[in-house]
Amino acid sequence: MNPIVSIMIITSILSCILIIVSFWLPQMNPDSEKLSPYECGFDPLGSARLPFSIRFFLVAILFILFDLEIALLLPLPWGDQLPNVIQTFFWAMSILFLLTVGLVYEWIQGGLEWAE
Repeated sequence: MNPIVSIMIITSILSCILIIVSFWLPQMNPDSEKLSPYECGFDPLGSARLPFSIRFFLVAILFILFDLEIALLLPLPWGDQLPNVIQTFFWAMSILFLLTVGLVYEWIQGGLEWAE
């Protein structure tokens, strides 16, 4: 039998078994711990469409941006092995400068102040 066909058959059978087992295993027995709010204070069984603070959303977006910055600049120490080192560091400093300008702008506009 062709190895690709056998792999497809095995994965299909395994997927079907896991789907069937997943319907049998869960037990919906809510207790006081499961019904209590999480650490963030949201009700776990309530509506998922509750409004939340725009300030919280802004801080979360800033966190994601700076997390992305770390991911983009993480390979920078290996950038000195590239043929054009100056261009690599120029683009890295451009990213840092742009993020710094954005952070200063948010700071001046009061976007980082939590109290309203």
